[in-house]
Amino acid sequence: MTRWFAAACFVAPIFGAFGQVEAREIVRLSMQAEPGTIIIRNSERRLYLVQGDGTAIRYTVAVGMASKQWEGVTVINGRHVRPAWAPPAVVKRDRPSIPDLIPGGAPNNPMGEAAMTLAGGEYAIHGTNAPNSVGRAASYGCFRMLNADVVDLMSRVSVGTRVVVTR
Repeated sequence: MTRWFAAACFVAPIFGAFGQVEAREIVRLSMQAEPGTIIIRNSERRLYLVQGDGTAIRYTVAVGMASKQWEGVTVINGRHVRPAWAPPAVVKRDRPSIPDLIPGGAPNNPMGEAAMTLAGGEYAIHGTNAPNSVGRAASYGCFRMLNADVVDLMSRVSVGTRVVVTR
């Protein structure tokens, strides 16, 4: 049985020159949060995985386009390696030529190497086959990471991990 999900994560076309995306790093955390919590700051285009020692692992992410960003608290409710992807209705409406299902591992699959689905919506934290989009406001509401970073993050978290998305 093929596992797939519909997530609003289409790779929006982006034009222009891009600098190199910063690698993940350990940073001091200036907020209170339980160890293991993921904090995503849309305005910074950064994802923080809270450690138990006053630090966090900081990753650069792509966030939703201005009209697609959201805030709230949710949890990871699924973990998928190279998942197939079915575009949700909002993406199909904007891009009707997209196939109804893109197999996992296909070069045009926007999920990349791995995806962690988020409860309560059609969103995910996932890899990407368009690394130049990372660090931009480029998605339909998902959080895109470099494939190496999403694999690293997925090795550190589990289903039930709390995710806090802020402005």
